[in-house]
Amino acid sequence: MDHSKSKINLVVAGLLLAVFMSAIDNTIVATAMGTILSQLGGMDKFIWVTSAYMVTTMAGMPIFGKLSDMYGRKKFFIFGLTVFVAGSALCGIATSIEQLAIFRAIQGLGAGALMPIAFTIIFDIFPPHKRGKMTALLGAVFGIASVVGPLLGAYITEYIGWEWIFYINLPIGIASFILITKYYKESPVLSKQKIDWTGAATLVIAVLSLMFALELGGDKYAWKSPEIGALLGSFILFFIIFIFVELKAQEPIIPFFLFKRRLFASSQMLAFLYGATFIILTVYIPIFVQAVYGGSATNAGLILMPMMLGSVAGSASGGIFLTKFSYRQLMTVSVISYLIGMICLSTLTPDSSRWLLTVFMILVGFGMGFSFSLLPTASQHNLEPRFRGTANATNQFLRTLGMTMGVTIFGAVQTKLFTSQMTEGFKNTVVNGETTQNFGDTREIFEASIRAKIPPEILNIIVNAMSYSIAHLFMFACIPIIIAAIFVYTMGNSRVEIPQEEQKK
Repeated sequence: MDHSKSKINLVVAGLLLAVFMSAIDNTIVATAMGTILSQLGGMDKFIWVTSAYMVTTMAGMPIFGKLSDMYGRKKFFIFGLTVFVAGSALCGIATSIEQLAIFRAIQGLGAGALMPIAFTIIFDIFPPHKRGKMTALLGAVFGIASVVGPLLGAYITEYIGWEWIFYINLPIGIASFILITKYYKESPVLSKQKIDWTGAATLVIAVLSLMFALELGGDKYAWKSPEIGALLGSFILFFIIFIFVELKAQEPIIPFFLFKRRLFASSQMLAFLYGATFIILTVYIPIFVQAVYGGSATNAGLILMPMMLGSVAGSASGGIFLTKFSYRQLMTVSVISYLIGMICLSTLTPDSSRWLLTVFMILVGFGMGFSFSLLPTASQHNLEPRFRGTANATNQFLRTLGMTMGVTIFGAVQTKLFTSQMTEGFKNTVVNGETTQNFGDTREIFEASIRAKIPPEILNIIVNAMSYSIAHLFMFACIPIIIAAIFVYTMGNSRVEIPQEEQKK
């Protein structure tokens, strides 16, 4: 492509804005959900606000990735931007929780195109020796968004109004739209390939079934209920049909033959495993700070800053050294740092100091950061341009699926551990001469004013139970990280090779 350096920088700026906007959306909304429910009502339906966004995002990723390979990146990236911004505007004017869920689904459809195509455009416009640094930049933005989201959401909701957590996307999206439309000039890539509609439909149904099963199981319905059984059965059935269709399709949504490439298969599995474990850090470290240390919601958000800085450093390191070391060597550093940090977090107690928690978070953040820049690059290594969008979309899809499954499965583990510790603690506790049989609403420990009124014996039990459950949750999270180490080993010795003519420049 014939791009001047200044134009390319403007294109990158447009991509960064879009990635930040879509990556921050879930965390910024989660922070405002309490306020939204107080105004719109619908406590029994609030889960759909998140689920609707996640479902359409996950279903859209591989489909838009494939379409961008077939018909060009720009038109589908612009489509994603337009839909996301329109969905954001609609969310801001929602008058009921049902409307908000529908509008969030529209937002998610747009997000499904933005993230994977942004990484693919970077691959298209930069030569091999610069791709690592550029993907590191996008990865760093993704990491920053994961941590900044809760803080920004809390501030906007408290001082401006919850509607503006959606309206803030409008100027960002419009700026990205202008930059990409005006300065990104891609070579015409027109390919009259048959769209795999059957594969797309079965994938969407399978993802919908799994998402609803994970969101509703253990909450609205028991895990052993017929409703959850039907949803899981639907997922298994349609996923099997999807695989069968993809193996037969002329132009499959996800070409399974790519998984025969060792580096491709390893990078996809690592994206899934890293996503499943990273999400619990962003969810449960703030809870630990609030419930165990007694910090405010703002302090809980600020405590994630060391992890953000660590992930930025890791992402940058991965990109800088991408041409000097193999993917396996760099991901070995990543998985070691990640595992050590997670083991350290599993030793947390109510007596652990803040600075110690900070050090642990830098370690896990640094280890995670490598994955943001290395895995999208590894998934596209030595692939023809016609497969790059599909490869990167699959990588983003599996990371998101890992996050969804991780927060659900590990959340159930933490709840079980917490409940058992609470039950045991209260069984042997006497307050005012009477044995305590129940522990009421434990959410009270998150409110400083109410927390101060809780009897010390009761507060001590709740704090210890919360600390125990979260620390052991981090210990269980070491299992998928150890499995990830095995996939790192299978990555082989591939590295980004710079052509001789580019080395001379």
